[in-house]
Amino acid sequence: MWPPVGTHLDVLQSGIFTIVLIASSFTMQRAVWLIENRRRAEARTWVIATMIMGTLFVSNQAYEWTHLATRWYTNSYGSIFFITTGLHGLHVILGIVAMAFLLFRMRGSEGDPGELSTFQGVSYYWHFVDVVWIGLYSALFLLK
Repeated sequence: MWPPVGTHLDVLQSGIFTIVLIASSFTMQRAVWLIENRRRAEARTWVIATMIMGTLFVSNQAYEWTHLATRWYTNSYGSIFFITTGLHGLHVILGIVAMAFLLFRMRGSEGDPGELSTFQGVSYYWHFVDVVWIGLYSALFLLK
């Protein structure tokens, strides 16, 4: 059985936060578009919105970790669940940190020559983390 009998997952709550994470790709892409069009102040706002959404997602993962009856040592599903969601959560946190560095880099009124490519690189990373979660969510929460 996948997940094993006795594993109670809140598919709806996790689904809502999956939508939040996917939506954060759109806010990040909006920030990229704004920075490409030299609208730095607006881009900062959208980066902050993306960071908030990522933080909400990680907060939900922390909640799931503390409220899931299955532990990492209970069965193979528990091991896979905690390892994959933990590694993914770490990557989301690293993406939020990267965005914080972007905000720090954007503190002036004019950007530097490498700012746009750095911004685009962070956005690619963020989109990748989002796509990986879609696969993880499908395998961990939806597969029966």
